[in-house]
Amino acid sequence: MSARSGAPVVVKLGGTTLAEQRGVLDEVARHAERERIVLVHGGGKRLTEWLARMGVESRFEGGLRVTDDAALEVALAVLRGVINAELVSVLRDAGADAVGLSGVDGGLLISERIPTLGRVATVTGARGTLLATLLDAGVLPVIAPLARDAEGVICNVNADDAAAGLAGALGARLILLTDTDGVRGADGKRIASLTDREIGGLIDTGVISGGMIPKVRCALRALAWGSPEVVIADGAADRALERALGDPGFGTRTHAAG
Repeated sequence: MSARSGAPVVVKLGGTTLAEQRGVLDEVARHAERERIVLVHGGGKRLTEWLARMGVESRFEGGLRVTDDAALEVALAVLRGVINAELVSVLRDAGADAVGLSGVDGGLLISERIPTLGRVATVTGARGTLLATLLDAGVLPVIAPLARDAEGVICNVNADDAAAGLAGALGARLILLTDTDGVRGADGKRIASLTDREIGGLIDTGVISGGMIPKVRCALRALAWGSPEVVIADGAADRALERALGDPGFGTRTHAAG
């Protein structure tokens, strides 16, 4: 694959099975032929299933998985091993020059440990130059959400957090493909566009609540770190990526207030 030009795009992929993700993955592969795309994935539900198989209890605090040494070993195997390899394989079958990485590889993600959660860290930055080199070579990086903390300990990180850090480091648009069609206002209708200042007000008044809060907080971090725009959109919709990139009537678009 030859090098691609234009501003990079970071896509955070939702979904739990390859069957759910295949349509979006085909889209990502097609767009990677002409655009510089980084794909970030999670895998929380599958990780929970594997932990249960191994007899390891899953506990969460504030929406984040408490990760002891045993849970971290399973996370490494499932996120960097099973899920990442499956995604890379499907993307390569679709024609993309996909390469699997985690935030540990090359020190790609920079993170700070959250001691109360065990082997869990929050992303504080990323090596944009490393990703830019891969993108310039026509490669589609597929990133698993793992990172080393300041002491070099491998930790689990939130995938939205990882995507925000990468988008900020690259100055890239961030597309969060999720299970909802965007942020909804007090009237229940989808909000087409929001500024970072407006997001804070909607959280304070309870209009944004539940599972949408971590998504918009991810958007706020990405914008603060240098991303020009974050789109929250339904990954199960037809032509989800194409519409997230070019249709202002699809999803919710967030940007920094002028």
